[in-house]
Amino acid sequence: MNKTKVLVVEDDENICKLINDYMSGHGFDVTTVMDGPDALDYIKERGLPHIALIDLSLPTMHGFELSSKLKAMADVPIIFVTSTSDTDTIVQGLRRYAEDFIVKPFELRELEARVQAVLARMPSLDYASEPIVRIDEHLEVDFAHNRLTLNNKGYSLTPTESILLHVLMRNAGRVVENRMLIARVWPSEDVYEDTLRVHMHRLRRKLESDSHHPHYIRTERGIGYMFTVRPPESKGDAK
Repeated sequence: MNKTKVLVVEDDENICKLINDYMSGHGFDVTTVMDGPDALDYIKERGLPHIALIDLSLPTMHGFELSSKLKAMADVPIIFVTSTSDTDTIVQGLRRYAEDFIVKPFELRELEARVQAVLARMPSLDYASEPIVRIDEHLEVDFAHNRLTLNNKGYSLTPTESILLHVLMRNAGRVVENRMLIARVWPSEDVYEDTLRVHMHRLRRKLESDSHHPHYIRTERGIGYMFTVRPPESKGDAK
């Protein structure tokens, strides 16, 4: 079983070392970087983390800005780890980006407990943490660059399409209800199912060889959508 990849974005070297030593000692695969651009470079080279721990007061890129860029790639869970205790900032961060918020100074065992609690709520697909996610011989996805390749033809994904696809892939084989998709993709907006259907239609036009007979995203009418890998039926298989 692959280790859970934790990306720590923190400009204090001592805190980086403490988190790295503790979390690594408890079975996590930890990478620490000291600023937002370094985090984005890491993701483009190494793939998505399973969870990101982000300080708000970074040298060149505020934690909210980094989170916005990360959420434009995929639905990666975020915990803010910061010295601010401002209620408005905490509420804004939780509504728009983060699953949790922990204020410095903190106990390392509390941080681990919060990470475990978030991960327990978020289905994790191990191969979705690779730089290029190969679904099968026909399809691969590069979330860091918002791009998929289907039958050797490349397509750019909008941030909304990218996060939709990531949520569905992370829940592969299970139906994701419409309300859950809306909550994950548009956490701070009032969005209705008609908007979801429009974006799903656009995603399917890029993802499916035949959008009228989809192989990857199946519709459960009135409920939601399910991501599945199923080879196309040949004429001899049809019944």
